[in-house]
Amino acid sequence: MSIERVDVLVVGGGQSGLAMSEHLGERGLSHLVLERHRIAERWRSERWDSLVANGPAWHDRFPTLAFSAVGIAADEFAPKERVADYLVAYAEAIAAPVRCGVEVTEVRRNVRRSGFRVETSAGVMEADNVVAATGPFQCPVIPTVVPDRAGLVQIHSSAYRNPQQLPDGAVLIVGAGSSGAQIADELVRAGRRVYLSVGPHDRPPRRYRGRDYVWWLGVLGKWDAVAKEPGKEHVTIAVSGARGGYTVDFRHFAARGVTLLGRALGLEAGTMRFAPDLARNLAQGDANYLSVLDEADAYIARYGLDFPTEPEARHIDPDPPCVSDPVLELDLAAVGVQSIVWATGFTVDFGWLKVDVLDAQGRPRHQRGVTDEPGLYFLGLPWLSRRASSFIYGVWHDARYLADHIVTRRMYRDHRPISKGSDQLR
Repeated sequence: MSIERVDVLVVGGGQSGLAMSEHLGERGLSHLVLERHRIAERWRSERWDSLVANGPAWHDRFPTLAFSAVGIAADEFAPKERVADYLVAYAEAIAAPVRCGVEVTEVRRNVRRSGFRVETSAGVMEADNVVAATGPFQCPVIPTVVPDRAGLVQIHSSAYRNPQQLPDGAVLIVGAGSSGAQIADELVRAGRRVYLSVGPHDRPPRRYRGRDYVWWLGVLGKWDAVAKEPGKEHVTIAVSGARGGYTVDFRHFAARGVTLLGRALGLEAGTMRFAPDLARNLAQGDANYLSVLDEADAYIARYGLDFPTEPEARHIDPDPPCVSDPVLELDLAAVGVQSIVWATGFTVDFGWLKVDVLDAQGRPRHQRGVTDEPGLYFLGLPWLSRRASSFIYGVWHDARYLADHIVTRRMYRDHRPISKGSDQLR
């Protein structure tokens, strides 16, 4: 059987793989994008029904295609299906060579020659370059603190679809980033009793003084930050685009009946234990929120902008009873909790990559996506080069950098010195 050969093989047909394809195509590089399912499959089948993008359409898009291509106005928050439709439209617009239904099962470095041998569900391929563009949301993380024998329905946020999916009764949500906060909001609106475990988090204002927070982070240079502050490497961000977008305020959640809890520690004899850190976690979120307001006010003053004032934005409600007198132990059966939603994030899985570019924890070793194995690259990971790297607009710029790197590498590889006897030296 003949082996298919390609200059650049891109693994993954989501936003990262498509952005990579645009830049490779512009540079005339022969390439192929392999996607094991459909384009943007996770947006269609691994998100809850009511999910919308967390940023407005004018911002959360590729520079070369507006969301109007799928009927979404600039200031709207696109529903998940429209996000998937947008990525399909983008693939068509750039004529991306995407091959769906093909899974990459193994990538190994060729022996004594450059390039890689790639095992796929459709056969063997060879590629001079491989870009791992499978993204950061690969394997749902569910802490092993509640055993199956506890008799509770346990699902990850990626498997949650709607309130009707869960059995009757109260719901415990562990994790209060964007997913946990939005699912909690949806469940309490559906009349469910909700318990929400809140860990360390940032919670920026959805809007302030007439501008969305993504605009503020842009003009303040936050999207271009190249490294997280020490101690904040894994802090989640609580933000929502639901119902036109709103600022996540957990004290407001408590006022609507949500019982706030600290970080979940474990289950013993049917009782879930929680850390006494709820007040500190809320205070950290408040500090982040107020810091954005402070920097925004300073920016307005510095440039003399005529933006509307918004003094009420600085009001923070008093701590509710569940914060001032925190619940440290919760008998789940006694309060009627029948299900747990784990909004605890994801980890990567590069088990198919049989090349020495991963650390002991299975995380890629790279510099702006470039590994020390010539021809092997990563794209779409959080903080690949800066804060925006895992977002749709950020991955596009990272892809451009990698495409340029591939072109430069090929230039060096293909260079042939001029012989001393050549007329070109005369």
